[in-house]
Amino acid sequence: MNEFSDYLQQILTERPYKLVVSKPAAKSEPCKRVEIEQKNAYYQIASYTEKQVFHENVSEQELSGRCAALLGSRFLQLHAWSETKEFALLLSRKGKASLQTRAAQPQAPKKDGAHNRKKQYLLEEGTAVAPLVDMGVFTKEGKVVHAMQDKFRQINRFLEMIDDSIKDLRLKSLRIIDFGCGKSYLTFVVYHYLTVIRKIDAEMIGLDLKEDVIRKCNAAARKYGYQKLRFELGDINGYAAPFPVDMVITLHACDTATDYALYNAIRWNAKLIFSVPCCQHELNGQLQPEHLTVLKRYGIVQERFAALLTDAIRGNLLTASGYKTQLLEFVDLAHTPKNIMIRAVRSPMLPAALKRQAKEEAEAAMAEFHVTPTLYRLLQ
Repeated sequence: MNEFSDYLQQILTERPYKLVVSKPAAKSEPCKRVEIEQKNAYYQIASYTEKQVFHENVSEQELSGRCAALLGSRFLQLHAWSETKEFALLLSRKGKASLQTRAAQPQAPKKDGAHNRKKQYLLEEGTAVAPLVDMGVFTKEGKVVHAMQDKFRQINRFLEMIDDSIKDLRLKSLRIIDFGCGKSYLTFVVYHYLTVIRKIDAEMIGLDLKEDVIRKCNAAARKYGYQKLRFELGDINGYAAPFPVDMVITLHACDTATDYALYNAIRWNAKLIFSVPCCQHELNGQLQPEHLTVLKRYGIVQERFAALLTDAIRGNLLTASGYKTQLLEFVDLAHTPKNIMIRAVRSPMLPAALKRQAKEEAEAAMAEFHVTPTLYRLLQ
């Protein structure tokens, strides 16, 4: 498959604005084709089944891996169009790859001009969103402070990740728990987005262990007139929600606090989960690879691998629990290194075989490295 990888890299080097993956390798493949279009700073993937289309956004860095995962085992054909070239990457059922290249033709798909236009954000300039004014992101006139342009874009990106999941659900109401809300900058923004922009009847609780933070957040909610947003003092472990929970948000819940938050969400059958874990220390202390001992030779490698392993197992356990789960790249608002966001949508129709496979994969990884994550123990 080295030849295939070389051809794929040759195509992506040209930064194509559209790609179409087609010709399913097996009749059992649920998707008939996959269309990928360049937007602003990302690519949008549209997967078409007989009756539905599923959308997902990935970064340019992630595109190569996604294309490689689609081709070969699932699809045998890729067409791509760049500004100057057209490509056809063909795979035989035995894995033989061939690449056809020619100059761009007049009848080629037209380039979506959206990324040449001004980016349309969910939070637009011109309206003074009170929490953003207090954060120093907006002026009192609703203009983005120049030094806060990056933070403004990051906040919008976070809202887009939520919007991608809820826009097709046509929800009229949402009951939300934000675990480890801290100073709640994003809690306020999410509440504004849901109630003002999406016109959803949202009731939201932020939970944290710091009494002074809770007091200040409740005062701010009253100041903003956010009548169904309140903050409570409490521990994630064992928290009893006062209403049926539709959405769980947990941003930077430290180490196993994320596991308890995810466990609560699963236990409540929450429709939506958005989690950005941090400080994944638990598996780092347990890690004992039998064969890949090189992973323990360098402390920084062990630490990062343990964090990735933690989130990969969490993702699989969510899938095994009936959630369509993605691990996405998320840029932290404080300009720290990029994190992983776990985005999970409850899917009652998820195939039993897929759930079983996800659990078996998680257990195989745990056995390989002699680790037992908190979320796994809780689910047992």
